[in-house]
Amino acid sequence: MEINRMIDHTLLKQDASIEAIKKLCEEAKQYHFASVCVNPGFVPLAAKMLKGTDVKVCTVVGFPLGATLPESKAYEAKLAIEKGATEVDMVLNDSMAKEHDYEYIAKEVALVKKACGDILLKVILETCLLSDDEIIECSKACVRGGADYVKTSTGFSKGGATTHAVELMRKAVGPKIGVKASGGIHSREEAQAMIDAGASRIGASCGVQIVEGK
Repeated sequence: MEINRMIDHTLLKQDASIEAIKKLCEEAKQYHFASVCVNPGFVPLAAKMLKGTDVKVCTVVGFPLGATLPESKAYEAKLAIEKGATEVDMVLNDSMAKEHDYEYIAKEVALVKKACGDILLKVILETCLLSDDEIIECSKACVRGGADYVKTSTGFSKGGATTHAVELMRKAVGPKIGVKASGGIHSREEAQAMIDAGASRIGASCGVQIVEGK
């Protein structure tokens, strides 16, 4: 697969402007990225701009801390889908991960997946906060809950994607579940390293420079 079709072209900054979101969507159409990833408030705009194209509209729920109630995440996902989202990235509860309550995580993911139905659900682990064993067990719990992808990072904590985390996640989920590397990926070289480690999707705000090999 061409690298452009593996990129979620992302803008999740708190102060993102309408013009910046429009530019994001135009770039996504031009470069045929897999999706744009925007905060829920921008889903209607992105859906309108990308209607009739091959670019998906991805949004985030429970973002960026993952500390909201599972029912809130499920409702947020449902509402975003009604507004035009065609992929959902949810943040799991990292506090429960640190408590090793993997059953809680599996049930939380299952609740959000039920709200998503056939819509692709990616689950974000804040891997910079987790041990190797916690990354592995969280990834397995996400699969039990019905996740379509596991994802390395929000990009809003103390660290982003690493090839080591990607390798752990890929080993944990097997070949049929997606792994999304996100957070701190700025170049084609960095993106390719994540793909070589097992990533099947790249989340990045630098999608254009990645594609152009800069």
